[in-house]
Amino acid sequence: MISLVTMLFVLKMISLHGPGGQMIELNPGEVISLREPSSQEHFAKSIKCIVSTSDGKFHTVLEDCNTVKQMLEGDHEGGD
Repeated sequence: MISLVTMLFVLKMISLHGPGGQMIELNPGEVISLREPSSQEHFAKSIKCIVSTSDGKFHTVLEDCNTVKQMLEGDHEGGD
């Protein structure tokens, strides 16, 4: 008899919101840094945090960096 082993991988994503209100789902394991935009940068005023990921991209989000950090640490669920 052949025994089948099923492995279940659960990828927990966090849900953030981009400048137009669009949903951005990120893998917490790929987030490498968070920072607030400076006043000299050319981002929309609604942007509260810049999230850098391991693929070299950055995502501008409406949530503040403290909220994003809590979500990354699993203190509360993201999404609607």
